[in-house]
Amino acid sequence: MTPTDIAQVQSYLRRRFSNSRIGLVPRGKKTDSVEVMLEDEFMGVIYKDVEDGETCFHFQMTILDIDLEDV
Repeated sequence: MTPTDIAQVQSYLRRRFSNSRIGLVPRGKKTDSVEVMLEDEFMGVIYKDVEDGETCFHFQMTILDIDLEDV
């Protein structure tokens, strides 16, 4: 993902969820995705997908069953 992609998707997520603490962090050598963070907590990964001239971003978030015990 380009720096422009990252800035646009981060801005979208912050507006959509009304939370300025959401941040996107590059994943080192992987250029097709970024990590989604809520302050210092890892939330998931966003992948960029370009097919047939259309671009979309897939947000993958795993929720562990042990995390549900606190609810």
